[in-house]
Order: sequence, then C-alpha cells, then structure tokens
Amino acid sequence: MTAPFQILVYGYGNPGREDDGLGVALVNKLEEWVKVNKITGIEFDSNYQLNIEDAEAISGKDFVVFVDASTEEIEEFIITEVTGENEVSFTTHAASPGYIVKLCSELFGKCPQVQLLHIKGYQWEFKEGLSERAEKNLQKALGFMQEYLINLHDQKSTTQNSNLKPQNL
Repeated sequence: MTAPFQILVYGYGNPGREDDGLGVALVNKLEEWVKVNKITGIEFDSNYQLNIEDAEAISGKDFVVFVDASTEEIEEFIITEVTGENEVSFTTHAASPGYIVKLCSELFGKCPQVQLLHIKGYQWEFKEGLSERAEKNLQKALGFMQEYLINLHDQKSTTQNSNLKPQNL
C-alpha cells in the first residue's frame, strides 16, 4: 500500500511590515479553505523567515510550496521550481528556499519537489496590513493555489509517479 501524498504549503514573511506578510496571509487563507472543504493531505506552516530547522520539516513531504512576498518585476505572482542549486544562501538570520532544499538532501537524503510562489508586494513599512494592490495579488494567488492544490492532490492521489511542472504566470 502506498503512503498518502503529503503536501506542505509554507508561507514566510513579516506581517508587521505591510506587504512582507503576503506569504503568511496566503497560508492563513488556504488553511481555512482546506478546513472548510475537509481536504486531507495538505499541511501548512508559516514563520517570519526560513530557518535551517525547516529542512527537517520538508523531509517528510512529497511536495512543498514556499510562499513569499516579492519585490521582483513580475505581474501579480509567479511560481518557480526550487532546487538545491538555485539561490543557495544562508545568514545567521535567514535561509533561502534553495538552501533548505540542499540541507534536506544532505542531512536527510530526501528531496521533495519544491516550488516557490512569489507574490508581488509594494509597501514594506513597519505597519500591519497589506496594501490595496498586494491584497488584489493575494486574492489572485489564492484562487490559483486553490485550483493548483486540488489538481495536484487529485493527480497524485491517482498516480504517485506523475510530475507537475511549475507554471510561470
């Protein structure tokens, strides 16, 4: 018997710095949606930043989506693949998604499929609440992620060997 497919959605950022809280806000909304719809196999976590301990947290998952606010020149949001080779960095204050993937592989011999959802933010002052434009991007990313997670969950429930590729939107 095959173990159930395990998905983790992990949002990070500081909700006390306006749009930097986009990752945490999305996780909160998705978690509520999963509870209301009684969807299984999807777990959630959030923090101000990624830490080296998160390598252990992702080691038991099949698929991970990190969610963060972005200052990049993108429209509303994009989702990209994360490997242990891209953006591998660590300081005493934060770790990149690539560094977490690399640690997971090195320490636990596991390599879940990992993606990063970048949600466009605009304001970064020390103030709670999202800007109006960031809130619109959050709503669009929420709709996308609801459909994405349902499709991923359904696809993986029927076949454990399929590969979902990230979409650039």
